Amino acid sequence: MSPILIIIILFAIVVVVAGALLLGRPSKGELLEGPPEGVLPREAGTQAEDPDSLGGPEIEIVEPVAGILGSGIAITGPELTAEEEAANIAAAEQAEQADADAKAAEAAEEERPNFLERLSKARSTFSGFLGSVLSRSQIDAESWNELEEALIRADVGIGPTQKLLDAVRVTVKEQGLTTSEELVGAVKDQMKADLAGPVTLSRAATAPTIWLFVGVNGVGKTTTIGKLGKRLTDQGDHVVMAAGDTFRAAAAEQLGTWADRCGADLVRGAEGGDPSAVIFDAVSSAAAKGADIVLADTAGRLHNKTNLMEELSKVRRVADKGEGTVTEVLLVLDATTGQNGLQQARQFTEATEVTGVVLTKLDGSAKGGIVFAIRSELGIPVKLVGLGETAVDLVDFNSDEFVDAVFAQG
Repeated sequence: MSPILIIIILFAIVVVVAGALLLGRPSKGELLEGPPEGVLPREAGTQAEDPDSLGGPEIEIVEPVAGILGSGIAITGPELTAEEEAANIAAAEQAEQADADAKAAEAAEEERPNFLERLSKARSTFSGFLGSVLSRSQIDAESWNELEEALIRADVGIGPTQKLLDAVRVTVKEQGLTTSEELVGAVKDQMKADLAGPVTLSRAATAPTIWLFVGVNGVGKTTTIGKLGKRLTDQGDHVVMAAGDTFRAAAAEQLGTWADRCGADLVRGAEGGDPSAVIFDAVSSAAAKGADIVLADTAGRLHNKTNLMEELSKVRRVADKGEGTVTEVLLVLDATTGQNGLQQARQFTEATEVTGVVLTKLDGSAKGGIVFAIRSELGIPVKLVGLGETAVDLVDFNSDEFVDAVFAQG
């Protein structure tokens, strides 16, 4: 056989063998067959008890490499519809708003003045007498006498004091109370019960709601309107302020400053003009603008011979004739005036049907008992109290906190 033929035959054999090897090798990306049926895969990092069961040498299974998501392989879920995506966004925004509201409420609670801290001067009137009462081991005649004196000195008034202690005597007898601590506790409970009542400022079913503010000059009437307007606008209400005290130019200017500060609208008239006309115009303006509340200032005294109470009665009648509804007539009293404030309350109630009282300067030298006197003798609830100079210091009256603060020891 010639050498050339031998070379050709060997070349052909090499080609056939190489082709066979290539055909038997798995191609790139081809899946390997799983283990034979009945053979379970081993846990990561373990070896088979019988290496021959897999038909080959021992194989160590290695844990998958962590961070595969960062290698460029994307894992995606089912695509959301436009409605589902919008619903998810709305839910997320709602949750975020709820969290913001909760934080705002928490911050507002932290800013709210504390009755116990702000009524230290009123408490000092009580403390000496209560200390003497509590020093006794049991209830005796002197206990009642000192308790009566303490209440009268705190501006509760003689009549309300007698009425209060009569109710407490019944409680002491019925419950068999014997100690001084129990006596003071019974007085506190009776005062809380007598002062309890609605303090919410009512609104009309259809806007605009009208709240009239009455009271003599110097009690803080205009400032109270400004502070309350700030609270309302912060809550989202559209507020209109009516400068109805046309006989005092400074009142309109002061109210205008508050209106600018809190974003309220202001309606004012000419100096010395008809207060009723100003408030009527303010209500009409509020109705046209879709405002929620009209806060109406009124005169505390007049520069002519017209009787103040007659003028206020006219203001009330005119305000009710417009497109709004008067739901509150709030009498603003300076708490430091004591029993004089009670006399003012009687006069204004007769003229304007007062629905609630705003006590200013309760954090000052006020003795505090005027709160109980007003409620007891006139049946008018104290709805707002001023415990400081800033807007947040005008707070809703809380009978439990008030009584606890006045009776606190130390």
